[in-house]
Amino acid sequence: MKKPFLIFPAIDLKGGKVVRLQQGRAEAATVYGDDPAGVARRWEAEGARYLHVVDLDGAFEGEPRNWDGVRAILGAVRIPLELGGGLRRRGQVEEALEMGVTRVVLGTKACESAEFVGGLVKDFGKRIVVGIDARGGFVAVKGWTEKTKLTAVEFARQINEVGVANIIFTDVSMDGMLAGPNYEAIATVCGAVSCGVIASGGVSGVEDVRRLRRLAEEQARGNLVGVIIGKALYDGRIDLRELEGQAGDAGAR
Repeated sequence: MKKPFLIFPAIDLKGGKVVRLQQGRAEAATVYGDDPAGVARRWEAEGARYLHVVDLDGAFEGEPRNWDGVRAILGAVRIPLELGGGLRRRGQVEEALEMGVTRVVLGTKACESAEFVGGLVKDFGKRIVVGIDARGGFVAVKGWTEKTKLTAVEFARQINEVGVANIIFTDVSMDGMLAGPNYEAIATVCGAVSCGVIASGGVSGVEDVRRLRRLAEEQARGNLVGVIIGKALYDGRIDLRELEGQAGDAGAR
């Protein structure tokens, strides 16, 4: 039985504000508000079943920086959220889970040590997610500022082998550009692993989401399980109520 296809509204936090970046560049930020909790309530009211929250300052600096905003979001909504950005030590992961985050997303640290991820998976199971951010097919780390020599597919296979239930694949060059997802790269990553894959980056409108849903339905493995949407929602190009109405009532936690 295939998992339900989830729509994750993205809430990216920088300096306590809700922003969106273009191609992962800190200097190319658009501010959409200074009330993260209010934004979270909006997406929940419009039908969101899960939120994707990123501490951008944490991603760039290597330490959590926007947890006041995260706590405000947790106190404002009842739906689950996943959190990424700057989580590079076990204690940080544990603290995030203890304060009510449903899933944590590891990126840079996961690239440095698959064993570290495996240990967390052993203790926390499906609550551990790995984010794979790619530029030109190679993994980018430290807030997308450094490109490694590891391909996204190789990294995905490594993470799959240590038992991670879900990965998030982002083509950073498409992120915030409203130019459409990198469908070919998404399909390649899905074909390389058995774990769930959440697509991210480039969604410009409803047709992109429909195409991703078709891809999910056509897959032999059925492991494309969702999409993260940011700028297209904030700019009004996508009506979340419409999307969630099409998705039906199935949910996941």
